[in-house]
Amino acid sequence: MPRSVAVEIAAQDVAGVRVALAKGADRVELCAALGLGGLTPSAGLVAAAVEAAAAAGRADYVHVLVRPRGGGFLYDGDEVATTVRDIRFARDSGAAGVVVGALDERGRVDLPAVERFVAAADGISVTFHRALDIVADQRAAIETLIGAGVTRVLTSGGATRSLDGVPALRALAAGAGGRIQIMAGGGVRVEDVPALVAAGVDAVHLSARDTVHGAPSGPGGGSADYDITDPVMVGQAVAAVAAASR
Repeated sequence: MPRSVAVEIAAQDVAGVRVALAKGADRVELCAALGLGGLTPSAGLVAAAVEAAAAAGRADYVHVLVRPRGGGFLYDGDEVATTVRDIRFARDSGAAGVVVGALDERGRVDLPAVERFVAAADGISVTFHRALDIVADQRAAIETLIGAGVTRVLTSGGATRSLDGVPALRALAAGAGGRIQIMAGGGVRVEDVPALVAAGVDAVHLSARDTVHGAPSGPGGGSADYDITDPVMVGQAVAAVAAASR
């Protein structure tokens, strides 16, 4: 029987959201600074992305990454409080979901923090991001996240690239039993899609990035290169998932 496998695109600007919409992706993870693994996008970007999705009739489309800084996922009280505020802002701005993660000193899911995040989301979708790939016992962590009310997890199965984590992804999908969605992400290429879909995941996540060279940025402005969402790559990924799901 055919099954539905979603395609999620990590987008860093409104143009990327529009590309994902036009090419048939199921949702976007809206973020900034993918070079740092992704950080919370600006208020203006969240509002504009939600407006673009709503204009296309997709109120369910924008899922906002809420990550207060780069580095590890052990957060102090101020950082957790900031994350909670940003989750509430995303929800109040019309986002369909948020993407979060936090670990404790022993490298396990920080359950008190996650419970605060889910409460702040107040009914919108909650994804636990690839902080999960640092956790030694992913299956136990997923049971914790199910109990906390998390909607889905983004994981490479603990590998650098999700293709190398296929055995773990298969085990996680089987163990989840539909109680939480398993989304494969981490260095995903279009040619990896058939193996990921065959592993039984519920969604495939990729950035579909290309780099372009902009105008000179000047001293202190950083590199003139910047990322765009590649429409060809998004279209190929959507087509590959559709073909592999038949």
